[in-house]
Amino acid sequence: MDKPADHPRVLTGKIGVLLVNLGTPDAPDESSVRRYLAEFLSDRRVVEIPQIIWQPILRGLVLRTRPRKSAHAYSQVWTDEGSPLAANTAAQARALQARLGDAAIVRHAMRYQKPAMAAELDRLLAEGCERILVAPLYPHYSGATTASALDAVADWIKSRRRLPALRTLPPYHDDPATIAALHRDLSAQIAALDFSPELLVLSFHGMPERTLRLGDPYHCHCQKNARLLGEAFARSHPGLKLATSFQSRFGRAKWLEPATDDVIKAQAENGIRRMVIAAPGFSSDCLETIEELGIRGREDFEAAGGTHFAALTCLNAGEIGMELLETLVRGELAGWI
Repeated sequence: MDKPADHPRVLTGKIGVLLVNLGTPDAPDESSVRRYLAEFLSDRRVVEIPQIIWQPILRGLVLRTRPRKSAHAYSQVWTDEGSPLAANTAAQARALQARLGDAAIVRHAMRYQKPAMAAELDRLLAEGCERILVAPLYPHYSGATTASALDAVADWIKSRRRLPALRTLPPYHDDPATIAALHRDLSAQIAALDFSPELLVLSFHGMPERTLRLGDPYHCHCQKNARLLGEAFARSHPGLKLATSFQSRFGRAKWLEPATDDVIKAQAENGIRRMVIAAPGFSSDCLETIEELGIRGREDFEAAGGTHFAALTCLNAGEIGMELLETLVRGELAGWI
């Protein structure tokens, strides 16, 4: 039916995809890092200490001391396009849009800071998306990552009148396409090195150990991912040893072990001289992969006696990574496109 002359213009009939990553400061300076950490560390999914206890610690100690150290770390990896995470996630969204063409509208957002999830969901709705796939780019489920992103979607739902049909991307740590993509990509990077590594360390982001005891499947997802990758490398690189570890410890609580920095030092002290390290839990290179593993990891390894070290890159927006992301997204869009 023809609309009345004064009817507002409403776009309809489109499919949307929102890629979601963790977040990043706007700039590598103390004030920007402080804003980011204040939001990130105030999320009850991230820090599960009662807020009446945690907020005085956060405001009185953490946000007074940590931003300077973190800002220095960010300054070592910052690019003309912003932080590596911001640049890589934006590149992934552009590349996925090119692959999907007119079948869907692709946007990206960050759980913390900008571009904000609510704003990008509003944008997709305004562009006529009546069906939206929200795709957290976390291969392994964790309450602090995947569930937190879905919390933000739920908050958006509660505050909007007009809503689309929604789907979410499930964990994909053990998807055969994931294992094949990681194996292909890491193998190609190893082949391009000017040395033959003795050991490949698979480093996953750490979590407090209590999250495992409370039923979070993250640790199990990481271990299964590492086991499947190990089986693939055992067939293709039979002489290459593998180790699994967890990085980025924070605070005094006991975290998942073994810790990546301890593994790097111990392996060098035990005679390993040629090491490569990869972070299969990260879809995009970021501060944790470039500075923590690539810079500090190398320093720790060489100080302990290692001679050859390489931090392998994440899948990012490379051909192999985008083939995987397109496969995952098209699978979840089945019946919509």
